Amino acid sequence: MLSGKTVLIGITGGIAAYKICELIRMFKRANANVKVICTPNAMNFVTKLTLQNLSQNEVGIEEFEIPDFKPEHISYADGADIMVIAPATANTISKIANGICDNLLTSVVCAFHKPVIIAPAMNCNMWQNQAVQENLKKLAAYGYTILEPENGFLACGYEGQGRLCALEKIFDAAVKKLSQQKPLEWEKIIITAGGTIEDIDPVRYISNYSSGKMGIALADTAYSLGADVHLITTVSTQKPYVVEKVKSAREMQNALDETFQNADCVIMAAAVADYRVKQQSEQKIKKTSDEEITLTLVKNPDILKHLCEIKTHQTVVGFCAESENLIENAKEKISQKGCDYLIANDISRKDIGFSSDYNEVSILKKDGSIKKLEKADKYTIARQIFEEIYG
Repeated sequence: MLSGKTVLIGITGGIAAYKICELIRMFKRANANVKVICTPNAMNFVTKLTLQNLSQNEVGIEEFEIPDFKPEHISYADGADIMVIAPATANTISKIANGICDNLLTSVVCAFHKPVIIAPAMNCNMWQNQAVQENLKKLAAYGYTILEPENGFLACGYEGQGRLCALEKIFDAAVKKLSQQKPLEWEKIIITAGGTIEDIDPVRYISNYSSGKMGIALADTAYSLGADVHLITTVSTQKPYVVEKVKSAREMQNALDETFQNADCVIMAAAVADYRVKQQSEQKIKKTSDEEITLTLVKNPDILKHLCEIKTHQTVVGFCAESENLIENAKEKISQKGCDYLIANDISRKDIGFSSDYNEVSILKKDGSIKKLEKADKYTIARQIFEEIYG
């Protein structure tokens, strides 16, 4: 998602500093080059070695360590596409708002002329302090993006507004800022994700191992490229676009029936159960002395084929998870279903597919051509799929 982009993360001296380790990983998984600078007090909460290992770059702390002809704060400012300051303490916020440059981080911000995102975290009384609020208004007027802290229990023992906002919110804000080009703007894209669940009785069900990660990566990527995204998923997730939670194959079909006609593209990344129990028990099925139990299964609706039969202008993309004869089975499926594209992946491999952050797929087109996408993280695969569809 962020290939070729450099994200500069500034960490200040707050207890939430430890959370930024995961934020670094999120940016790295999206293929961003991550650089980190810290205030000296941030080192009380997280170590330099940890940050260097996660970012795979040197971590800047002291202001006058000059490795080349450029002053260090100018090198950092010129070399990044966006700056994220998280957690941002009341002290650092007030310094930035008033142009004070007394450490490396504040000097870099002063020289930074690209987007800056500030995610404050502090005691709730400090957050409500009039001077802090005035400084935040000043920064917002200067064009900085302020992601307000959340309400909750604070490390200091208080309860109120002051917790660092969700890391996903920081990540999404950065992606949105970096996505200046919107090749999918005005496109209405529906994406399905996760494995459907078919109840047997109130405590048992039939399902599969799909984690929903590929579908969510596709939805995140489409949103970052400007699309109007509607994610229909069996996996609970909070996103800045429309998320509709469903459970069974029939619920997924109903959700698609209501939205399909207004869509430009539908990507069926969900692993839809082929069968369901013919007669679902309203009560828990009790164990008996019998050694066997018989469940009668009936076919679920073939959602992908149904969409291909009723489509007018939509591009329909299917997924094909196979444990053997990948391309042969995929060719048969795209012929039977009639979709425009079919994404085939090999679920027999442990390093890709279900539950993994990585995938390796082949894209089959209805004209018979095949393109293989080599193993990469699922966000990279998602972007390459959209490049193939809209290229």
